[in-house]
Amino acid sequence: MNDQEGKGGPGRPRGLLSSWRFLALILVAVLVYAYAWRATEIDLGKLVTDAPKIVHIVRQMLQPDLLTRDKEYQEVRTNFRVPCTDSAPEQMAPSEPEPYLVLSQTCGLPGEPLSVEGFNFRPNARGTLRWIPPVGTIRSLQHVDTDGEGHFVAGIKVPEVPDSEELQEIQVELRWDVGLPHLSVTTRIVMDKMLETIMLALMATTMGVLMAVPLSFLGARNLTSGHRGTRMIYFVVRTIFNLVRSIEPLIWAIIFAVWVGIGPFAGVLALGMHSVAALGKLYSEQVESIDTGPLEAVTATGANALQMIIYAVVPQIVPPYVAFTIYRWDINVRMSMIIGMVGGGGIGFLLIQWVNLLRYKQAAVAVWAIAIVVWIMDFASGWIREKIV
Repeated sequence: MNDQEGKGGPGRPRGLLSSWRFLALILVAVLVYAYAWRATEIDLGKLVTDAPKIVHIVRQMLQPDLLTRDKEYQEVRTNFRVPCTDSAPEQMAPSEPEPYLVLSQTCGLPGEPLSVEGFNFRPNARGTLRWIPPVGTIRSLQHVDTDGEGHFVAGIKVPEVPDSEELQEIQVELRWDVGLPHLSVTTRIVMDKMLETIMLALMATTMGVLMAVPLSFLGARNLTSGHRGTRMIYFVVRTIFNLVRSIEPLIWAIIFAVWVGIGPFAGVLALGMHSVAALGKLYSEQVESIDTGPLEAVTATGANALQMIIYAVVPQIVPPYVAFTIYRWDINVRMSMIIGMVGGGGIGFLLIQWVNLLRYKQAAVAVWAIAIVVWIMDFASGWIREKIV
């Protein structure tokens, strides 16, 4: 009887119950993920069908504005009237060796064909032919390429323009690079802002360490459990750590940007505030995990609380404290780029401006600089932690 109960009786209902619980858990998980899929409006097909929308952005990001060359240019303008009147503009007089334009006609109606011929321009160069109204937006009509003798012919149509007695202008401008490549203005700005970002993270980390170290001893349970008053201090300090850490640095940056104004100082305060709570929690937990042997030995000698901390606690926590601090600086370097987008200074503020202005080549320089600095910081912090710890 006992064998049957052991083999089949109690075992089967228990296995059946366990399988039903497992199936119910699977069903709940499926329902949760089904709702999450619907709530987040996931459409994997768009990753393929809408991919062409980002081709231009990706191409620009892969061609960062790192280097540039000095430019020289030639510009020639001539007049054109829409529509024709009794006083049509005169053709430009040929002037050797200066560049000049010859039009097939100097007046006409919108939509009529017009031939633009250039002479004495820079050989084998590319330029742009533009239509310049007296009032309104300048229009780039097409590119022009000169031959070995500096000559080109371009066929266009007279664009639609509002009726006006004023003359229109046709402009041809050629630009070409001269000299050796050198750092672009964008690169120099990014280098300056990247250094500001690193220093911002350094000052925020320093602020966090100076405040978190003393607070970590007050937030360690093993050092504050002796009296009712110290236990109350422990709960207050740990509550502050949790509250401050629960607010993201991005929110702190918005608060301080309103408080002290947009700039790196707001970023230092935002990251410093979050670093105090994050480091304080890590430091206090490290204090709680120390070996109690030295603590009991120092206490047995009649040492007071301060002496106990100096001689029994500090020697055990210095290496992990240093490791946590370096790691936090690494985190602050990355976070400073995010808070810069809401006015916290550094390269993040510059990056979001370029993205909003659709200047992706300039934004690419900032993105690559961020990636390189984060990689260097990660490697350096790992090496330092390995040597110290």
